[in-house]
Amino acid sequence: MGDFGAFTRAALAFPAVCFTFALLVVAVYWLLVLVGGAGVDILDGGEGVDGGFAGATGLPVTVTLSLGVLIAWAVSLAGAALTESPPLRAAALALALLTAWAGTRVAVRLARRLLPPERVASRNDFVGRVCVIRTGRVSSDFGQAEVRADDGSTAVIQVRTEETGLTAGSSALIFDYDADGEFFRVAPFDAALDPYGPAA
Repeated sequence: MGDFGAFTRAALAFPAVCFTFALLVVAVYWLLVLVGGAGVDILDGGEGVDGGFAGATGLPVTVTLSLGVLIAWAVSLAGAALTESPPLRAAALALALLTAWAGTRVAVRLARRLLPPERVASRNDFVGRVCVIRTGRVSSDFGQAEVRADDGSTAVIQVRTEETGLTAGSSALIFDYDADGEFFRVAPFDAALDPYGPAA
């Protein structure tokens, strides 16, 4: 009981108290993640900015924040337990912040080396796929179609063609993307030959 009491006093003493309640918030958050009540990318969608507490590509911001808080709390707790001198405790706070910043940067760099890079979706991914025409006609300056992505979701895209015969419900092959006009060039296609299946 004595050891636990000493631990509690240190956790609630300066400088550890600066991070103790933040650590409790982090613990509650990860508990919610475990029971399915929150997502790991709740703050940022999975990406952040290089360096320190803000997160970085390869680690979600929530993971980086949690790691930074944990490191800062551990270092400041040691400072609170080892000394009662206000100047030394203030130095421990500065050391805790510096250590947390350095620790998260190291974790980010390790994640970049060990984790596969996340592939960014591109409109060019649709080139070579078959789409389903959704407008009554498609011409050189008008038309929309629906195409299915790798994850099963569908997207409505702008399409253009120099050929005739493409009407609502017909299938077309996407063979090019015009970045300037932000539309796809399509041609009539037999839906039975589509390896991805129809978008409908």
